[in-house]
Amino acid sequence: MKYQRIRDLREDRDMSQTEVAKMLGMSQTGYSKYETGENDIPTAILIRLARFYNTSIDYLLGETNHPKRY
Repeated sequence: MKYQRIRDLREDRDMSQTEVAKMLGMSQTGYSKYETGENDIPTAILIRLARFYNTSIDYLLGETNHPKRY
């Protein structure tokens, strides 16, 4: 599974993978593997990304097209 939404959200904010990885406390290479789908995103990272982007985890995972958190 490719996590296109986290890439789109990152790019919409003109952020690099390195900047997001730093915010998450991880390497750029590790973060890159989430965007490409090479590695599944751990729940704790999903929660942090959803909070950072102010969206739902379901939106990040492509389960809904509604980005609003409830």
